[in-house]
Amino acid sequence: MEVNPRIQVEHTVTEEVTGVDLVASQIEIAMGASLEELGLQQENIGCIGSAIQCRITTEDPENGFVPDNGRIITYRSPGGYGVRMDGGAGFSGSVITPYFDSLLVKVSTRSATFHRAVRKMLCVLSEFRIRGVKTNIPFLQRVMAHEDFITGNVDTTFIDKEASSLLSRYQDESKALKILTYLSEVLVNGTDIAGLQGSPGPVPAPLPDVFGKPPPGYKQILDEEGPEGLAAAVRAHQGLLLTDTTWRDAHQSLLMTRMRTSELVTAAPITARHMSNLFSLEMWGGATFDVALRFLHECPWKRLELL
Repeated sequence: MEVNPRIQVEHTVTEEVTGVDLVASQIEIAMGASLEELGLQQENIGCIGSAIQCRITTEDPENGFVPDNGRIITYRSPGGYGVRMDGGAGFSGSVITPYFDSLLVKVSTRSATFHRAVRKMLCVLSEFRIRGVKTNIPFLQRVMAHEDFITGNVDTTFIDKEASSLLSRYQDESKALKILTYLSEVLVNGTDIAGLQGSPGPVPAPLPDVFGKPPPGYKQILDEEGPEGLAAAVRAHQGLLLTDTTWRDAHQSLLMTRMRTSELVTAAPITARHMSNLFSLEMWGGATFDVALRFLHECPWKRLELL
């Protein structure tokens, strides 16, 4: 059983086509309600129409989807029947930093058919007005309008095969605004822009009081007794075996997978000691490999070896 630190990002699509509030259902189940009491038997759940979700982020598609940062000068989101907004950090005046998730808002559209949901999403994307930072809206518009996407003739290589049309340069409508903002700042305040002088001092971070060698777990059984011994230990275990995904899933969701190998290696002994009763720890995913290699300029295989 996998313990996921968060509900799936795409849960809005399920909610729109089934009419089931997944978050409220989770809370009620945690308070003791049963699936039967909530009316969530399989025969009661059906799909009505089609729904699509797009994640509006401050990523720059033509620059390898590197997150952009800065202050949002203008922010206006659309609305209407069959349009749902799950807000993030997007509003006029907010400062987008490179240290957290670049998500501004999740927008979902619902309609009677898939093609109508696509048309509605294209309309919604065109009505966004976001100035001050780059967004992935032009990329999403090209995906929604692509013939292969509309006909469902896509697979996991779709973006790579159609990169020339999906990732081509587009006119950044906020460039003029950025230039005007910079000139105004220099004209009024000169070149001494507040916040750019000096560097922040060290912030002490006390570590938990953890001593001693971590107790043995299933990893040691695998090393000492091999796959057969591990399988026997699993069959002999009377309780529930859990896999915690915090190192991979929460790391990706909350910190954009930006922790360096040295930081993970420092935290590993504490994790190993306090979570030694788990069956396993998930610490690796596609984003982990990609970020380590492209953004942190570290060897992913060296990280695996050390951990």
